[in-house]
Amino acid sequence: MEIKQTAVAGTLESSDIQIMLSKGNHGIEIDLESDVKKQFGDQIISVITTTLKKFGIENAKVKAVDKGALDCVIKARTIAVAQRALKTTDQPAWEVL
Repeated sequence: MEIKQTAVAGTLESSDIQIMLSKGNHGIEIDLESDVKKQFGDQIISVITTTLKKFGIENAKVKAVDKGALDCVIKARTIAVAQRALKTTDQPAWEVL
């Protein structure tokens, strides 16, 4: 699916992640800021990438600012930002859950 608009989900509060999703041209490019990037960066990127691919998103620029979010929070924020960017918030993608 093609991204229709730039979207943001999440906050910069502790135990959360803020994700901004916009159009891209060269696959899924993720710019991750996190205090725990060295330990958990690969896992955070994996959760975001896997979730976006379930939506059929192949090209996107992702800016993620992590503040210690758990995987379930990362997935929820990624689902929210994908639906906003695709303008499908009124059509939940249950199969992604």
